[in-house]
Amino acid sequence: MKQEKAVVVFSGGQDSTTCLFWALERFAHVEAISFDYGQRHRTELEHASRIAEELHIPHCILDMSLLNQLAPNALTRADMEIKEEEGKLPNTFVDGRNMVFFTFAAIYAKQMGARHIVVGVCETDFSGYPDCRDVFIKSLDVTLNLAMDYPFVIHTPLMWLDKAATWKLADELGALSFVREKTVTCYNGIAGDGCGECPACRLRMAGLEKYLLEREEVQQ
Repeated sequence: MKQEKAVVVFSGGQDSTTCLFWALERFAHVEAISFDYGQRHRTELEHASRIAEELHIPHCILDMSLLNQLAPNALTRADMEIKEEEGKLPNTFVDGRNMVFFTFAAIYAKQMGARHIVVGVCETDFSGYPDCRDVFIKSLDVTLNLAMDYPFVIHTPLMWLDKAATWKLADELGALSFVREKTVTCYNGIAGDGCGECPACRLRMAGLEKYLLEREEVQQ
């Protein structure tokens, strides 16, 4: 694979940045693609650009503002409170987002002669999002191959990892401090450890604390 090209779907967050480091170890040429869909934590795009520049990765940002018009949600509307109700999808779920993003990433990849697409979705800590499931990724992979008659492979390095295991992977890639300090996962757009209160921050910090404890126990 080291001779081949890959495109990483990149938000500038913990998961996609870990995937970026994962891809850099495996592919000869890596590019990142991000999407501007009116997200209220727009600082993630700025961090994504800075990370790509620091790692010398070509970075494309596509205008996907139409998605905001079609699917109002708490990620794009500042007047909507972020809520999680038992038995329901979080109101941060954006209908069709990953399907649209991964399809555009595939179109971009084909133009640059890349057949590998790397995405940071995860079925272990996926909050019930249907477009983070392994079955969806496998289905879309087949669909993209058929739609464009091109041998795409969608890679999901984090699919079966919980957040602690994702931190472990970042550490194994020599990127734990980089990911912790320079990425944005927080729904309020605060870099690093974030606000500490939103669902994304709580999940991220709980995973980090679990991993650091496990690492300490192994080292003793």
